[in-house]
Amino acid sequence: MATPRLLIIGCGDVGLRVLKMLTRRWRVLALTSHAGRVCALRDAGAVPLLGNLDEPATLRRLAGLADLVLHLAPPARDGGADERTRHLLAALAHKPPQALVYASTTGVYGDCGGAFIDETQPLNPMTDRAARRVDAEAQLRAFGRRHGTRVSLLRVPGIYARDREGGHPRERLMRGTPVLCREDDVFTNHIHADDLARACVLALLRGLPQRAVNVCDDSQLLMGDYFDMAAELGGLPRPERITRGEAAERMGAMALSFWSESRRIGNARLKRELRLALRYPTPKEGL
Repeated sequence: MATPRLLIIGCGDVGLRVLKMLTRRWRVLALTSHAGRVCALRDAGAVPLLGNLDEPATLRRLAGLADLVLHLAPPARDGGADERTRHLLAALAHKPPQALVYASTTGVYGDCGGAFIDETQPLNPMTDRAARRVDAEAQLRAFGRRHGTRVSLLRVPGIYARDREGGHPRERLMRGTPVLCREDDVFTNHIHADDLARACVLALLRGLPQRAVNVCDDSQLLMGDYFDMAAELGGLPRPERITRGEAAERMGAMALSFWSESRRIGNARLKRELRLALRYPTPKEGL
């Protein structure tokens, strides 16, 4: 394409990083449901569009606007299915894009007991939010097969960056949030926000049809080791270590849900198919 036209759905932190990479070469449109963000998106180089994924009537104008679509919007906070993706695809179906990239989550794999896995691992969501992502993935694959759209599913773990709001372990360390003791600890996976943005662009250009790709770095860290490393880099005290039993008494349901899943995720497809060279191969470089 001489001048590709890209539509970003859910242009938050990662979307803005993509926008910064492309605006001089691509025509980028960004959907937002907040009128207050229109000026900021325009200043960043996008053509802002007002629309709400929870209100299908506001999405009718999206059909045929772009050759490529980057879907970064999360599902709603409740329900067993991702109705937002359903509404979006219904609008796009009138004139489907050539390629569509969706940012899913590695949570679709559920707990793997710390095993090393790749994209062939059976999906086993253990939370409602992960189940909604599985539903979205199924919808998108079916859409791609039905309309000839090249759909890429990027399965994304914990996103971090020094300049990302809530995306640096410093805040948690300063709050004194504990971590699990080593014998109870779980493996976690990470990706720097800039590497994720680059993966999104490469998937738009190189992604194989109806293909899932794990977008994670090369690290295989226990969660406690990750926060210990971040503490050392930031000159902060290491977090307190507690048992799983103590965590059940002291932590909320959301924190416990993250501590109930352990997996080490391979990124061979990311490197082989998208040909992404990680700028931050481990959180040590990224932090």
